[in-house]
Amino acid sequence: MRIRIAHAISYDYAEPARHITQVLRLTPRDHDGQHVMSWRIEPSIDGRLRASRDAHGNIVHSFYADGPISSLAIRIEGVIETIDLAGVVRGGLEQVPCEVYRRDTLLTGRDDALCRFAADAAAGAGTPLSQMHALMAAVGEHMTCVEASGRSGIGATAAFAAGEAIAQDIAHVFMAGARHLGMPARYVSGYVAAAGGLPHGDGAHAWAEVHLDDYGWIGFDCANGLCPIDTHVRVAVGLDYADAAPVRGSRQGGEGETLNVLVRAVAAEGRFANQ
Repeated sequence: MRIRIAHAISYDYAEPARHITQVLRLTPRDHDGQHVMSWRIEPSIDGRLRASRDAHGNIVHSFYADGPISSLAIRIEGVIETIDLAGVVRGGLEQVPCEVYRRDTLLTGRDDALCRFAADAAAGAGTPLSQMHALMAAVGEHMTCVEASGRSGIGATAAFAAGEAIAQDIAHVFMAGARHLGMPARYVSGYVAAAGGLPHGDGAHAWAEVHLDDYGWIGFDCANGLCPIDTHVRVAVGLDYADAAPVRGSRQGGEGETLNVLVRAVAAEGRFANQ
């Protein structure tokens, strides 16, 4: 499948900012399941845009601009060709030992209730792969995925207790359960195309990957109830959302910030509305 992505992020400031720094993890990498045909990041104002690579192998762009800045827009556009590998990730850059991804973080910490839940979910499954599928099904049944608009992540324990969460925290719940069962698990940020009738497509998304000895890394998208297919575009990975957040930033001044985000991800032959 060829997926066309348009991602626009805009900021307006009631008081002009004197300086802005943005750290962008918004550029996907090639692997056996996806090929980046074209990709562009375009800020609306003059500044310095520098590319680097972080400890997890993610492509990172740092943008610096001096003010006065009353508004800033960052537009990301690209086309990705994808292949359905049933969630298996091969041929990518792996510069962190998989054992690192057994570590707990503030966002993937787990309490007794979540541990019992994970153990019960995997109890009837024979192999590590079947255990992870059982855990994905159990998380999908227990959790309701809600839209991210106006919400921020609260971490695995609080999200599990609430029974509903945005996609990033549903991934954290699954990761916490997988790590409790002894599996290396990592967070993935990316996009899911509006295709195949998925309940959570056409935009930015998050899921998890688990490392299994016989397969390597395999993705599990609990919000959509499946292993990632050719609708999914991987962008960044990490121990949790904090390592793979699409945008992190700081500024001097710029009080009264207003943020607007528009994301579309569709089959390349489709057309974007309002573009």
